[in-house]
Amino acid sequence: MFVVTGATGHLGRLIVRELLTGGAQPDQVVAGGRDVGRLGDLAGLGVRTATVDYDDPAGMREAFAGAQTLVLVSGSEIGRRTAQHGAAIDAAKAAGVRHIVYTSGPHADTSPLIVNPEHKATEELLAASGLPYTAARDNWYTENYEQTFAQAAATGVVLTSAGDGRVASAPRADYAAAIAALALRAGDETSVHELTGDVAWSFDEFAAAASQALGRPVEHRAVSPEEHRTALLAAGLDEGTVGFVLAMDANIADGLLANATDEVRSLIGRPTTPLLETLRTWA
Repeated sequence: MFVVTGATGHLGRLIVRELLTGGAQPDQVVAGGRDVGRLGDLAGLGVRTATVDYDDPAGMREAFAGAQTLVLVSGSEIGRRTAQHGAAIDAAKAAGVRHIVYTSGPHADTSPLIVNPEHKATEELLAASGLPYTAARDNWYTENYEQTFAQAAATGVVLTSAGDGRVASAPRADYAAAIAALALRAGDETSVHELTGDVAWSFDEFAAAASQALGRPVEHRAVSPEEHRTALLAAGLDEGTVGFVLAMDANIADGLLANATDEVRSLIGRPTTPLLETLRTWA
């Protein structure tokens, strides 16, 4: 039996659907989330649903009972995730789960990427648990740039402080299919997988793809972090969001999202979805 946490979110919901596509029987899949009322579409596919709250260890033990494989989708509460993931790992071990698939970050054990400290800590907790686990280290989601595309459509400009940095992104659906494939074959071995899009693109290339998708010119305007900060604040973003965007662009400029692998392509049996194809769906 498979349990997928975070199934009310974009990635978790897609993973549940991909498990079914990959051959899992609906009655052998449990979709878990804090609000089971938001899991009706998945229940309609025949899967079971359960309340899974990372802050409720007893509830997790109950939800995980009987599962062989837990797909632990990383939480969204940055700063609290290590403790929450640790509680989920402990609950899984107590419930007799035999394998955990965790959605981690790119090169989580070595990369200084801003989102990685909690992923690194979670992988360390998994290693200490003694359970076999799969670290599915997702690169950036193409959907993270949907708002950037919307701004480009409105202004004709993609504004970044990422310089010539590249992003080996893929849509969530591609990652979900790869993660489901890893879960379906999970056994007694621990493994680590760097999941990325087939191609790492630059923001000049993003702007060119946006031009094609929109049918009108879009330029990438590369600015300094200070200029970028001023523009983001002027656009109404709060200090915390501005700090995160600037840190991510600095990470991208340093090449931390540029490493493209063929692991997703190999797992899903097809190329990952090209950037232009995704932008055309947004257009």
